[in-house]
Amino acid sequence: MNALKITKATIDDVLTLQTIGRQTFSETFADVNSEENMKKYLDESFATAKLSAELSNPSSYFYLALLDEKVMGYLKLNTADAQTEKEDLNALEIERIYVAKEFHGKKVAQALYAQAEEIAGKLKAAYMWLGVWEKNFRAVSFYTKNGFVQFDTHIFRLGDDEQTDLMMKKVLI
Repeated sequence: MNALKITKATIDDVLTLQTIGRQTFSETFADVNSEENMKKYLDESFATAKLSAELSNPSSYFYLALLDEKVMGYLKLNTADAQTEKEDLNALEIERIYVAKEFHGKKVAQALYAQAEEIAGKLKAAYMWLGVWEKNFRAVSFYTKNGFVQFDTHIFRLGDDEQTDLMMKKVLI
């Protein structure tokens, strides 16, 4: 068995990213959201055209976590105007860290997070920030363990459902 690899995704990876994105979001949230809201969110957020545009944006970065060429999860980072909220231009947003359920507990998320830290260092970002659903206790615990603290909340729309995200950040410099 080969070691875990983190590779930068390119436009050629759009279908791979679409597949792992839909899979991991569904595994994480399908049990606690309506089928209609999940379908609407997945269709909009993981549409080929939308992902292609995001992959082509120089202010966004995607990384795939691979083991023996099998995609286990992915990371999406945003800088500058690609950030989903108007934060500091000298900040790095972790928009998504998702890992396939079968690989939970195998340090894949930690490896993806380490990639985010590396990029933040290269960009000399003042801090990293993210939004995480208040009821996603596993993710909140993960980010808290990695030094993030809550600084605000915002609304995340999943279909027609408005959910509260905790805004968390980690100061780097």
